[in-house]
Amino acid sequence: MDILTILGVVVGLGALLGGQALEGGNIGSILQFTAALIVLGGTVGAVMVQFPLPKFIEALMMGLETIKAPKDNAAALITMLVEYANLVRKQGILALESKLKEAPDPFLKKGLQLLLDGNEPKAIREILEVELSYTEEYRGMSIKLFENLGGYAPTFGIIGAVMGLIHVMENLADPSKLGAGIAVAFVATIYGVLSANLIFLPVAGKLKFRVRMEAVTRELIIEGVLSIASGDNPRIIQEKLEGFLDRHQRKTVKRR
Repeated sequence: MDILTILGVVVGLGALLGGQALEGGNIGSILQFTAALIVLGGTVGAVMVQFPLPKFIEALMMGLETIKAPKDNAAALITMLVEYANLVRKQGILALESKLKEAPDPFLKKGLQLLLDGNEPKAIREILEVELSYTEEYRGMSIKLFENLGGYAPTFGIIGAVMGLIHVMENLADPSKLGAGIAVAFVATIYGVLSANLIFLPVAGKLKFRVRMEAVTRELIIEGVLSIASGDNPRIIQEKLEGFLDRHQRKTVKRR
């Protein structure tokens, strides 16, 4: 589990509620179901109009990924690719066939299959780079959904505020109803800005980071497969692939 995602939301909400309490305000005054319904319902409805159902569901599933710990298997992939390079030097390309089913990454498996099929390095690069590019493109569309949620939420907060003020104006003759209308008006604005800046836009930012990290790992795989196809020395392959890692990841690579 990625504890920072949950902790960030808790800290943000805690700061809001804590600040309200420290100012002597009633925490219950900012808990308005009507305001939440207007802002969140309107925001989600707007995005549902904009995106097709399959992409909408896919984006929601991607959003849930932010509470899961990210997979960082780049160092393990380098170790695996170096082992494959050693195997090819000793037994030839066909020796990789026994390793194909063991490959943990579908992208790596595809690269090895292209290698086993006797494709030239240039053709392998083109095929893998096309898949890399469009996988990133399609995942970017899902990220766009959360960016749009972050864009629509403050607008629906303003709509909720206007609706609350309309309710106030309709009941000027009845002071007992003025408080509820004013509360909805101001709280709706808070909900719109808060949900955009504490949930929707941060989720989009985290997904962007993860998609880019996945792309870097796939670029590493492409370079590793092409190095094997070119018959590079396994030690040189390891040194080359370690260039894709940050300093923390490099510490976990097994040296040979």
